[in-house]
Amino acid sequence: MSQTTYFLYARKSTEDDNKQVMSIEAQLVELREFAAKENLEITKEFQESKSAKTPRREVFGEMMEEIEDRDDTGILAWHPDRLARNSVDGGKIIHLVDRKKIVAMRFPTFWFEPTPQGLFMLQVAFGQSKYYSDNLSQNTKRGMRQKLRRGEWLTKAPRGYVNNQKTRNIEPHPTYSKVIVKAFKEYATSEHTYESLAEFLAEHGITTKTGAPLAKASIKRMLENRAYLGFTKYKDEWYEGSFDSILSVELFEAVQAVLKDKSKASGRKRQKHDFPFTGLFRCGECSCMITAQWATGKSGKRYRYYRCTKKCGECDQSYLQEHLLVAQLHDRLQTISLRERCTDYMLEKVDTWEKEESRDSRSHKNSLEAKLETVEDKLEKLVTLHLDGDIPKDTYLTKKDVLLREKVGIEEKLQANSSDRPDWIEPLREWILDTKQANLLKDCDDYHEMKSFIQKIGTNHLVRDKSARYHVAPPSRYAAEISGALEAAASGPAADAPLSDHEVSICDPDEI
Repeated sequence: MSQTTYFLYARKSTEDDNKQVMSIEAQLVELREFAAKENLEITKEFQESKSAKTPRREVFGEMMEEIEDRDDTGILAWHPDRLARNSVDGGKIIHLVDRKKIVAMRFPTFWFEPTPQGLFMLQVAFGQSKYYSDNLSQNTKRGMRQKLRRGEWLTKAPRGYVNNQKTRNIEPHPTYSKVIVKAFKEYATSEHTYESLAEFLAEHGITTKTGAPLAKASIKRMLENRAYLGFTKYKDEWYEGSFDSILSVELFEAVQAVLKDKSKASGRKRQKHDFPFTGLFRCGECSCMITAQWATGKSGKRYRYYRCTKKCGECDQSYLQEHLLVAQLHDRLQTISLRERCTDYMLEKVDTWEKEESRDSRSHKNSLEAKLETVEDKLEKLVTLHLDGDIPKDTYLTKKDVLLREKVGIEEKLQANSSDRPDWIEPLREWILDTKQANLLKDCDDYHEMKSFIQKIGTNHLVRDKSARYHVAPPSRYAAEISGALEAAASGPAADAPLSDHEVSICDPDEI
């Protein structure tokens, strides 16, 4: 009979040597000494830095494949938990032992023989390893949830804060927190780039570990970090923190507005060509997307035109120059816009209705709270009468049941009152603002803004026979129907006069 040869397997759970007590190097030294002492022949060594909590470890899988192709193979490891901490990998090893592919397993810290008793003990060891991993994960998550309830910061303090080991939380750095505030104020002026702000921070002592200015990505993360508002983060979700904030909400939002504006501007700069209406229209004949390109006329002047990509097959549609497309869109916007003084009047009416709704809601809430207080007083008096023996128990229980059900009903109404908001006011206000924006855009040269608005209010955007068209929702069609009357009134001698009764009727959404 040939002597059993062994595969040596060493593993640690993390790639960071500082976070693993038993390093791979230490395991190798111990296992080689153990093999020499026990006269075990090692034919190959396998090493990896990978958690065994989940399957699909590459090196472990490679070792399993080699064992499948061999006979009379043994495994030498420090402990069964080095081999598996999950049921899949543990099951593979047990299955290979059953099939006599693995004929021996040796551990300096654990006894094993390929017998029913030995297999049972090996299964127990794998089960304990899995239980340890599962329990550790649960305990870690439980600890995280408790820290979140207390509003603690969970990781290394962001720039401008320091970790307080006593409170296990963070607190503003006496100097650098003021630098962070100053940096946000500087960036809110829109006069800084990421690079110039990094230089500003470096001048005031906030740099990388090597003393270099922060990278652009670090500056961006810092400017978007809600920790400065007193929030703590866990798994991409923000929670209310228990530490002091550094920034005011106004300053933070001002910086976010600058970031948004610069992001839009840089997005447009990154475009090789500026074709504002691409991605909006489809060909009315073959339904392919409309693309754009530059062309040079006989005079040498360059202009943009839009055409079908013709990727869907044969298509006879010709090109449409951009200035003609824009003229058509302006005309279309003209039909769904209302005069500014009309939209202003309508917005004032909406504000009035909103205030009335709010006033009625408050009045209803006060009435319900008064009823609730009355019922609670009755319940308290009823309990007192029962305890004093002034009323029989049956009478007490009957009246108590009635009052409790009444109380629950009032509480449900209070909850509904607090959550219910008029669901028609905001859509109406948004439509009025749309008609107002349409009025502003009908003479606008910002084609990107025009495209965004048309995408918002329209559907089924098509270009066919050099004509652009799209459908608009019913409220906008209503505006189209009445805009002619308003334009006629606006061009007359009383254009600057107060709204007439006819115009007021048109502007009144009750008439829509």
